[in-house]
Amino acid sequence: MSDPQLIRCPSCGATNRVPPEKIAQKLQPVCGRCKTALAIDGKPVTVTDATFAAEVERSPVPVLLDLWAPWCAPCRMVAPFVDELARGYLGRLLVAKVDTDRAPDVSMRYGIRSIPTLIVFSGGEEVERSVGFEPERVKGLVDRVIK
Repeated sequence: MSDPQLIRCPSCGATNRVPPEKIAQKLQPVCGRCKTALAIDGKPVTVTDATFAAEVERSPVPVLLDLWAPWCAPCRMVAPFVDELARGYLGRLLVAKVDTDRAPDVSMRYGIRSIPTLIVFSGGEEVERSVGFEPERVKGLVDRVIK
């Protein structure tokens, strides 16, 4: 039996342990605290200036943060890779996206001068970053933080 996946509730922020077998059976897990349905679709979470602390800094699992903008062609090239990581590391890694045009505080705080920028966080602290599209490097960073 594999380790349970840690999934944060989008409503109350509680961390829930969900057995991978339940996810494989396509059963819909709910939050143990507020009974809200938990996302198991493996899609990146959208983060804003207002939700950054709750989603990234207080995440119970490591976070891969994709800083992007809709007008950025390289960002659109990175998107399928980021989506793939979200599905592949479901429960072990929170994959989040920040639209830099709509979240200027996060962009300023982390000195974002070029996009796409991917930052790996662990325990709410930046561990590593990659600017541009370097999928092998990013996957290696994520693998090191997860283990």
